[in-house]
Amino acid sequence: MKSKSSQNEARFAYEGLDRVIHERARLSVLTSLITNPNGLSFVDLKQLCGLTDGNLARHLQVLEKDGMIKIFKEQDQNRLQTMVRISTAGRKRYIEYLQTLEQVVLDAAKAAKDESASKPLRGLTPTRA
Repeated sequence: MKSKSSQNEARFAYEGLDRVIHERARLSVLTSLITNPNGLSFVDLKQLCGLTDGNLARHLQVLEKDGMIKIFKEQDQNRLQTMVRISTAGRKRYIEYLQTLEQVVLDAAKAAKDESASKPLRGLTPTRA
């Protein structure tokens, strides 16, 4: 267990900000998938995330290698299509990531609130009696 002083020293390290998830395109992919638990087609995912075929394919490769997603083929009206679904482990890591991100937002909001409360309004000077 870390001592109180070492916890305070690294208070804003945010170890839970997972580098695999934190990249903008992969965050978009995982958010799309977690909101669609039955999965999405490659085409739908590409459209939702605003990515090119190659860009999406590369990010999916990274996420699949890391165990975050599952890629599979599905028959749709005699056409084979690539489907993507978030894995159980991916869902767990994504939720943990969001909890860390929520702490970042709370810390920043508190600091902004504390700062605005300590500053007088611009253009107003205290009156002297």
